[in-house]
Amino acid sequence: MASNPPARCCTLGTLFEGTPKGKTIKIDNKIDAYVATPAEGKAKNGCGILYIPDVIGIYQNSQLMADLFAEYGYITVIPDLFNGDPVKLNRSEGFDLFKWLNEGSDGKNPHTTAYVDPIVEAGIKYIKGLGVTKLGAVGYCFGGKYVVRHYKSGIDVGYTGHPSFVEEEELAAITGPLSIAAAETDTIFTTELRQKSEQILKGTKQPFQINLFSGVEHGFSVRGDMKVKAQRFAKEQAFLQAIAWFDNYLVAE
Repeated sequence: MASNPPARCCTLGTLFEGTPKGKTIKIDNKIDAYVATPAEGKAKNGCGILYIPDVIGIYQNSQLMADLFAEYGYITVIPDLFNGDPVKLNRSEGFDLFKWLNEGSDGKNPHTTAYVDPIVEAGIKYIKGLGVTKLGAVGYCFGGKYVVRHYKSGIDVGYTGHPSFVEEEELAAITGPLSIAAAETDTIFTTELRQKSEQILKGTKQPFQINLFSGVEHGFSVRGDMKVKAQRFAKEQAFLQAIAWFDNYLVAE
């Protein structure tokens, strides 16, 4: 495995300050999604980003992050991977994340690949229907796996922050550039697995990048505490890493 399964650290963090500016829509009249659109005259024509979230789903932080991508010219769509059943931020220590993944909160709504893959595919189809011909994807924690899995479904360029649940064969199968933002302290994307991922990526012959940020833990790029200087700096730089990656490999191609 190129990264370990999610753990409690995948549910912990701090809410960002701000007011989301995007809108909520329905994909295929059934999948909730958040859409952030660049200001008039600012869009990078034909380029868009599918934002594949962590287990917290569509909420304040992911919406504000999508808005930021839109400010840089990328129409951005976040599909609801969890059918209205995300994990609440900072759930109690006794919360059974694996039960939620395999059964859902009600025991009838699993969040395994068999259920999530079609939602990602619907999101890709939707954003391409908006005129996007060059598609980037960002995936944080849980979402990183689905960036890696879905080059085959139309993703051209990928970026992931502290990915979880990625299988070695999934990583080896990518067909486009991939950038990774990693935390110094991470029980999910460990030093050993990060180095293993580097070796796998070399074998793909695709452009890749792995940036390591000191003084932060798993989840820093989407749930870090902006009042802590090291966390704020790492979060901001990891975001700019994604922008630079897309500007070079998506827009410039």
